[in-house]
Amino acid sequence: MKRLLALLATGASTVGLTVLAGPPAQAATGCAAEYTITNQWEGGFQAGVKITNLGDPVSGWTLGFTLPDAGQKVVQGWNATWSQSGSRVTAGGADWNRTLSTGASTDLGFVGSFTGSNPAPTSFTFNGVTCTGSVTDPPTDPPATGTPTAVNGQLHVCGVHLCNQYDRPVQLRGMSTHGIQWFGPCYNDASLDALAQDWKSDLLRVAMYVQEDGYETDPAGFTARVNSLVDMAEARGMYAVIDFHTLTPGDPNYNLDRAKTFFSSVAARNAHKKNVIYEIANEPNGVSWAAVKSYAEQVIPVIRAADPDAVVIVGTRGWSSLGVSDGSNESEVVNNPVNATNIMYAFHFYAASHKDAYRAAVSRAAAQLPLFVSEFGTVSATGGGAVDRASSVAWLDLLDRLKIGYANWTYSDADEGSAAFRPGTCGGTDYSSSGVLTESGALLKSRISTADDFPTS
Repeated sequence: MKRLLALLATGASTVGLTVLAGPPAQAATGCAAEYTITNQWEGGFQAGVKITNLGDPVSGWTLGFTLPDAGQKVVQGWNATWSQSGSRVTAGGADWNRTLSTGASTDLGFVGSFTGSNPAPTSFTFNGVTCTGSVTDPPTDPPATGTPTAVNGQLHVCGVHLCNQYDRPVQLRGMSTHGIQWFGPCYNDASLDALAQDWKSDLLRVAMYVQEDGYETDPAGFTARVNSLVDMAEARGMYAVIDFHTLTPGDPNYNLDRAKTFFSSVAARNAHKKNVIYEIANEPNGVSWAAVKSYAEQVIPVIRAADPDAVVIVGTRGWSSLGVSDGSNESEVVNNPVNATNIMYAFHFYAASHKDAYRAAVSRAAAQLPLFVSEFGTVSATGGGAVDRASSVAWLDLLDRLKIGYANWTYSDADEGSAAFRPGTCGGTDYSSSGVLTESGALLKSRISTADDFPTS
């Protein structure tokens, strides 16, 4: 990863993460810009730019910089309107980040190509004025305090990111239940206290199977159980992903009427809550993207009629692999997106089975689509076998860099490698110690419990 901190003042600049000594901070005009190459491959790269307004408040802005090598090109950008003329690149504010108060920041990025070297730009302009100010770090957000929902409030999609009430991109990290028809004892006050307080999880994904002794056997009972878990997550400051867990049969249209009934009910009941995200089809399989899209465009209006503001996650073809597991790729979604707003697209992986080709697809897709990894495992796609630590860490590092949220499968004591707990744990009082955690559980707890980075300005 390359990092360049550009803060230009009286002809001086800082490069890298070392700050040069300088005079005391003074009133400034312009911006601070932090340029980061987050990923690079043969002939291509992904870069992010964080800009901070150091001058008066603005209601519109244009960032400009020059790519040093003639072979460098911007291919696709997000969170701004991007253009390039020769080596000069400009990026204009989007609807959600056009207004920047003094000291406010916003993140944008792009995928680029190069034919020679790939050096970082060294000079930036903000509304035509070269960035100036004291030679010091750009203003940083104060540490966010409180629960995930208290800090972030109602979430929404902005560009390719999930954003909080401050219109800043956030990454939610958490755990998924197993089927609530089988592992009900795993989801009680003690286990959810542990998830929120010890694991410091941002979310609980509630996996409600539709078939396999699930919703279709008792619609009212399963709807009530889902609502109860949403309330329990809300009471602990966590977001709740309501997962309509379709798996067999793989065509979500088989359950279209059930989905309309279920989501009409839970959306009406939970519309006033800020912690609810709807996942409308877990893992479509054996079906075309056109069929999945048709299903989504019939179910989403049902949710919107009751809850117009909540984020909706749409499953993708090939067991929510963006079609990769069916020999396709993200282009089918990019070229034919769901006709709806405030939505994200699901991507699922199992680290021992899905490796470099899948990570490459996510890296490409993240530049053009809002993605949420609503399910993943550290083991094989069967849910069993040994933990592939190297691949799991590579995946988690990638999701962190791209700021893509995730839920791990599973917060349960199932007798399989993907489970977080050893068999017999659920129904007890300990959901955090090394004595009850599996290898997968210990790895995920160590990742999820690190401090969140929730920007508030």
